[in-house]
This record gives sequence, C-alpha cells and structure tokens, in this order.
Amino acid sequence: MSADVLVEVQAGVAVLTLNRPERLNAYTAGMGTLLGRAYRDCDEDDDVRVVVLTGAGRAFCAGADFSGGASPFDAPAQDSAFSASPIDPAAFELRKPVIAAVNGHAVGIGLTIALQADIRIVADDAKYGVVQVRRGVLPDCMSHWTLTHLTSLGVAAEVLLTGRTFTGDEAVALGIANRSLPADQVLAHALDLARDIAINVAPMSAALSKRLLWDSAIHGYTPRQVASLETQLHHRVMGTADAAEGVAAFVQKRPPQFSARISSDWTALPEP
Repeated sequence: MSADVLVEVQAGVAVLTLNRPERLNAYTAGMGTLLGRAYRDCDEDDDVRVVVLTGAGRAFCAGADFSGGASPFDAPAQDSAFSASPIDPAAFELRKPVIAAVNGHAVGIGLTIALQADIRIVADDAKYGVVQVRRGVLPDCMSHWTLTHLTSLGVAAEVLLTGRTFTGDEAVALGIANRSLPADQVLAHALDLARDIAINVAPMSAALSKRLLWDSAIHGYTPRQVASLETQLHHRVMGTADAAEGVAAFVQKRPPQFSARISSDWTALPEP
C-alpha cells in the first residue's frame, strides 16, 4: 500500500494508518482510493478479524487538503467520477468490525470517514466537527445518514447545520463517539478492544451480527422483521463447528479456535 495509507496485519488485527502527518493527514482523493482498496483487501482476507483505522502523528485527519494549487471544492469536470462518498466500500459495509482510533483532530471528511466505523474511540482534547457548511459545500460520506442513526435527528442537525467544532468529551456526550481518552491512549485502547475481538469472537457470528445491525438501519426493518432475521440466522449457525467450539472453549476456559471462513462460507442475509 502507498505511503499515504499504511497497512499492518498482526494477530488478526489490521491497522490502517492515514499517513500524511506533515499535513495532519489531510484528505486527498488518492488517500480515499487507497483506503477503499485497503478496506476491500481486509474484508476478503480471513487472517483479518478486525480493522482499526487511525492517523499518524497528532491528528486523525484534519479534513480536505487545501495545500495544492486547486481547491478540492472546485467544480468537477463534466466527465468527472466525483462522488461525495468516495470511500468505497464504506466501513459499515465490511463484514469485519471496524474501530476508528481517532487519535487527534478529525474535521470535515476526517470525521465523516470515522462516522462510518462501527466503534469510535476519540481523544479528549482534540477538535472534531463536520464543518463543510462553513466552507460553502455540504457534509459528505453519508453523514446525513450515519449521524442520525448514531445519535438523533436533533443532534445531527446541530452538528451538520452549524458546522461547529467540539471536543472528544462532547462527542461522547452527543453519542458520536463510544469513549474519550487522553490522545496517547486512544490507539492502545482500540488495539486492546480489537485483539479481544480477534481472539474471542467467531468471525462469522460477528459478520452476520454486523450486517443485521447495519441493514436494520439501512432498510428500516421493524422489530418483528429483525426477529425473523435473527431466527433465520440462528438456524444458520446453530449446530455448526463454530457453535460447538465456542461452548467447548468456554467450558474448558481456553481461547476458541473458530474455523468458519468468511471468504468461502459467507452467504448474504435472507429476506426478513
């Protein structure tokens, strides 16, 4: 992977690092392409159980890169493949849990990328905000959807329509982040959480649960539709080798050795 996005896989955890620390990891189109490619590679690799996304240096991502000669908000050419949601796939579309270790400032697209993760750990005193309306454009990366599902319509309206910035502590209070810690503890905490998942959680169970979780939000399933899907998915996993192994490992007080492989055993969720 290019130096702008570093990828390291160890013991089931893939750490993806936005790596332009001299520019506070300011976002470029090339970085977005690389991040999408890294997501796809991780999703297809059975050796990857969990993905952790973080930033090099003292920021996570300070927003769009304005250091070049042209503004990233200039009108795109007519034949341009411009998308306001350039990370493809989005983190919530992966079948692996994605933890955003937001170790420092995350502004504009820097925060909206993190909003697509399953879990967000942020730094207490860093600056966060979806500031695009203050730059004459609009929030991106599906943030009009992710924020309303992570928080509420009222919180999303305040964050998106004011473009104001806030600290990690307030991000937790608003429901945007799961936990706020001193900046130098953010990545370590995210890695501890990721390693626990990689060791103790059945990959197929996590994949099915994640898809049901996000699909319920995407498709607006009713509680009874979710109940139907939960029942169908239980029928899929009950009696499998992983179900037997999970119980045996618990009884024997040892780490489980799950055998289902997402790359070859995955089938899409049924209809509710």
